[in-house]
Amino acid sequence: QVQLVESGGGLVQAGGSLRLSCAASGSMFSFNAMGWYRQAPGKQRELVASTTTGGSTNYADSVKGRFTISRDNGKNTVYLQMNSLEPEDTAVYYCYARNVVRSYWGQGTQVTVSS
Repeated sequence: QVQLVESGGGLVQAGGSLRLSCAASGSMFSFNAMGWYRQAPGKQRELVASTTTGGSTNYADSVKGRFTISRDNGKNTVYLQMNSLEPEDTAVYYCYARNVVRSYWGQGTQVTVSS
């Protein structure tokens, strides 16, 4: 059974930093893509950042230059370093991992940025 365990969310003041981690386990197949989505109250879930096994990355325009995604393939773990946080970044952040069968989701971790 595939499990994604997230950690690192919390409350931070605007301009601060947080680092999210997501460890995936239980898959018979490697995860060719991992990343993060977020969902703010009353809004649709949106892609924040993603990375592939080969190292390519993709970011939402709103986080470019502030967030950095990285991945430890050996540990099936993906990280999201979030700097210069803004109140608009407040949301539940969801980790995802995709293998050849399907995509999997974490339970979500709350990030709250106070002004």
